[in-house]
Amino acid sequence: MQRDSTSYTGSIPNHYDTGLGPVIFVDYADDIARRAAACNPWRVLETAAGTGIVSRRLRDHLPAEAQLTSTDLSPAMLEVAKAKFKPSEQVTFQTADAIALPFGDASFEVVVCQFGVMFYPDKDKSNREVHRVLATGGHYLFSVWDAHRYNAFGRIAHETLCRFFPDDPPQFQKIPFSYGFEPIRDSLVAAGFADITAHVVRFEKDIGDATGLARGIVFGSPIVDQIKARGAVEPAQFMKALVAAYQTECGNPGRMPMQATLFSARKPAV
Repeated sequence: MQRDSTSYTGSIPNHYDTGLGPVIFVDYADDIARRAAACNPWRVLETAAGTGIVSRRLRDHLPAEAQLTSTDLSPAMLEVAKAKFKPSEQVTFQTADAIALPFGDASFEVVVCQFGVMFYPDKDKSNREVHRVLATGGHYLFSVWDAHRYNAFGRIAHETLCRFFPDDPPQFQKIPFSYGFEPIRDSLVAAGFADITAHVVRFEKDIGDATGLARGIVFGSPIVDQIKARGAVEPAQFMKALVAAYQTECGNPGRMPMQATLFSARKPAV
């Protein structure tokens, strides 16, 4: 995901990959990678690639000859991603800011981003950048989380944070669920995109006893540093409470629904 790269260092990338990846990211990664491959591109750019969860699926689904460039703002996240690939595989990793892409005009047929755009500080500029680096007729595929009411993993985490820190709750588990259809559509249109579609993608996941998910939520994101900064409670103590909250609502072992929206937009001929 695109965010302050200094927030995703140390052990955070590994907790993100092992705690969150198998539960909330991998199925969506496979879905968006299949859609991207169906466009038959030869040059693919991934922004906000994180630990390479989508990158791995893209490489699996794209033709071996297709060129895949995976970028993220965090070098530490990309280091985890690189370990998922053999030296012989066609994938290039590059540190890059999604709102100032270091690529020439019309460099790619497809640009992919999973669950990153919600964090961009300038979403309109990011859309203009994607439009610029896409070739005519190229496709932009990206996903965003739907609202909290469809995604218990985020809602419960945010509610639990609010109980622990009622005067100043960390907002990290609120931001990703707050970017709705109309502002996304309007921004894409303003950037010059056409043929804009939105598909609701829903999964239901087994979360076991929720410990792995809770560990990923707390220690695989800036939440761990935000809890430490506020004092009064240790991250491990909060994680224990989060496990209990997940188990209360979802069961033990638990099953949790999640829902996202997959957007597709095309760069038309001038």
